[in-house]
Amino acid sequence: MSDADSFIEEVTEEVRRDRLFAMFRRYGWIAAVVIVAVVGGAAYNEYRKAQDTAAARALGDAMLAALNHDAAADRAEALAGVEAASPGGEAVLDFLTAAARAEAGETEAAVAALQDIARNGELPEIYRQIAGFKALVLQTDTLPAAERRMQFEALAQPGAPLRLLAEEQIALIDIAEGQTAAAIDRLQAILQDAEVNVVLQQRVRQVIVALGGTPVETSGRQQG
Repeated sequence: MSDADSFIEEVTEEVRRDRLFAMFRRYGWIAAVVIVAVVGGAAYNEYRKAQDTAAARALGDAMLAALNHDAAADRAEALAGVEAASPGGEAVLDFLTAAARAEAGETEAAVAALQDIARNGELPEIYRQIAGFKALVLQTDTLPAAERRMQFEALAQPGAPLRLLAEEQIALIDIAEGQTAAAIDRLQAILQDAEVNVVLQQRVRQVIVALGGTPVETSGRQQG
């Protein structure tokens, strides 16, 4: 390499350094902001997680304290005074309150609490379906059988998580209306379903026998 070439290369390198330093002086603050944002975001996420954990523990402690009351009515009142900061926490609180109300004989209040859960679009569908199912069961003596049947049929659609429990309730409506054969057929179908669990299987068998039927033999596909 000639002296001229070497000189040109050195000058070019110096120009590159000058440009780099100039760019850093002009735009270096952007990198600083990005670094601060990343570090600050991580710190905020940790803070938020800690806050969420603390809130969950506080909610759990408050619910446990409320459930320590012996009388169901007292438990319901104590639970009604607890506040939840998230839709999920509020749903759990409403489930517990509804159970206490029902045990205390306050059926209408229990149904209202469950229906609030069922209508809450911020909750997972399974929460809403469980709430709707429980509300229907509590209205056995107050809601017309035709209305309950229609709503249970909606919960018994293929693929629905509460399908078999809803089918069981429809069979009980059949029994109440004197449709014994239809009830037995529906209960036998539950027994043969691949998704039936042992507890429901035993309960269905007992009802079939009580109706004078003979439970069908299952293939042994039982879930605990």
